[in-house]
Amino acid sequence: MAIQGPIPVTFAQVFPHGCYSVGEVEPVKDFEASTNGRFVQARDKQTGELVWQIPVMDADPSLKAAQKTVAVKILSPTQPVAPAPVAGLPFTPVEFDGMTVTPYVNGSGRLAYSIKARQMLAPRTNVKSANNSKEVAA
Repeated sequence: MAIQGPIPVTFAQVFPHGCYSVGEVEPVKDFEASTNGRFVQARDKQTGELVWQIPVMDADPSLKAAQKTVAVKILSPTQPVAPAPVAGLPFTPVEFDGMTVTPYVNGSGRLAYSIKARQMLAPRTNVKSANNSKEVAA
């Protein structure tokens, strides 16, 4: 098979309706290396980079409540910082670059996906200029 390891995807493929951070960025625990009282942060098996995670809510209105919140793992040598909150919104919109998914079978025997990213950033928006109809990245 030609595909081995994480499968590259775009943010729009994973979160076509966008997503919102609903928690803090935290280090992911390496359960094999950690011992009682000694926390060891996980490292990505392919890159060796530290692994962080943040819970996000998928903005897809068709999802059931139990399917809306997922953890996105971020590979970074330093702790990523979430974008600044947006006035008037209860949650902070976020986007991710350099995304991959890795399918696996979870503990209940169902297909699940591990979502990883290289970068977390504020959403890019497309706005139409008042002078012309071309879309411009804001």
